[in-house]
Amino acid sequence: MTARELAIGWADALDGAVAPTLTRDRIEEMLTGQVEQLLAALRGTTGPEAGQYAAEALVAANYRDPAVAGRTIPLICRDMVRHIQAADPGTGAAVPGRALLVAAEFATGFTAALRSVALSEQEATLAAALAAAQEAERRRELSEARFEAVFAGASVGIGTVDTQGRVLEANVAFADMLGIDVGEMPGRPVADVVGHANIGDAYQRMTQLLAGSIDRFRLELDHPRPDGTSTGIDLSMSAVRDHSGQVRFLIGVAVDVTERRELAARLWYDANHDELTGLPNRGHFFDRLAVATPPIGMAYLDLDGFKEVNDRWGHTVGDEVLRIVGARLRQTVTAAGGLAARLGGDEFIAVLERCTGTAELAMLSTDVHTALTVPMQIRDRTISIGASIGTVYLEDAPTAIDEAMQAADTAMYRNKIPRSRY
Repeated sequence: MTARELAIGWADALDGAVAPTLTRDRIEEMLTGQVEQLLAALRGTTGPEAGQYAAEALVAANYRDPAVAGRTIPLICRDMVRHIQAADPGTGAAVPGRALLVAAEFATGFTAALRSVALSEQEATLAAALAAAQEAERRRELSEARFEAVFAGASVGIGTVDTQGRVLEANVAFADMLGIDVGEMPGRPVADVVGHANIGDAYQRMTQLLAGSIDRFRLELDHPRPDGTSTGIDLSMSAVRDHSGQVRFLIGVAVDVTERRELAARLWYDANHDELTGLPNRGHFFDRLAVATPPIGMAYLDLDGFKEVNDRWGHTVGDEVLRIVGARLRQTVTAAGGLAARLGGDEFIAVLERCTGTAELAMLSTDVHTALTVPMQIRDRTISIGASIGTVYLEDAPTAIDEAMQAADTAMYRNKIPRSRY
């Protein structure tokens, strides 16, 4: 499979996610260039920031739907990895690890690019609203008509507040964010509209605006709505002054960033968790281990008999075995207060922070082994899997993560007992 063919598959996957600004030929040409850069990053000839550049290119081409990330990350971590491994079987296990870093860079870059676009649109809307409001003071009739058109039809929330802190006007978009009827807002104090417990820093900043000590502010806040849901709001407010410099009123522009936050959280989860089992992946585990509080207990394990399961029943059954193993491992390790992760293939690891000693670690290993060796019922088959476990107890935080992992891996192979069965 060539880079062009990968690009065509990528374009097919993105089809329908959004209406791009380019023709299909231009899209395939653009994606071919990005595929070549991503493949270079997976091979290690360039850095993982190729993922960020690819995300920025997609957003620039108007691919701004959250589905774009969900359809691109599997292509990086699966299709491109397979392409490289098929072209050069000697690449080894480094490619999947690089793919995770590239996918994480793509997720970060996609979120940042979306946020940059949203902020640019917000700033443009605020500038237009301010210009229209100032023009209203000089050419009232014409300017107010223009402002009303922007005010009523804007997709972002716009509201004005008088010098006493009461709402003058608010559009429907703003009212929808707050979860109240737009007719209930004019004439009421801002604190009553949004709730005294919810206004927080925004009220203090508004007071500074009205006093003339600042000209504008911007902050992001969570607003609990009356229906029990919550809205993430990016709020910008500015003071509008008359010709003598006195504050006449305040104008605020609000953007609902709830979906952007959810997308960022989802992208972070996808980049830091194993797709098959839902456990933290290798990169996430290393990050947690680097900041773990000692003493630290680690249990490194792989499955005995898993290859025979794949050889006899196929990878579909093998994947179901891994899902069940992941669920049992998560339940057992979480109950002990630890964290379980999948390192890749049939290799897993568990870590206990503030481990009381080797006895607690041995108990965890026993519990994990007991849980994993319970026979599994998959379709019409009863399958049993063994597990080899090696443990390492560290009184101090590891100075070299790789050395700690190597010690656990060595302990696992030293204690490995052939008990493969299916």
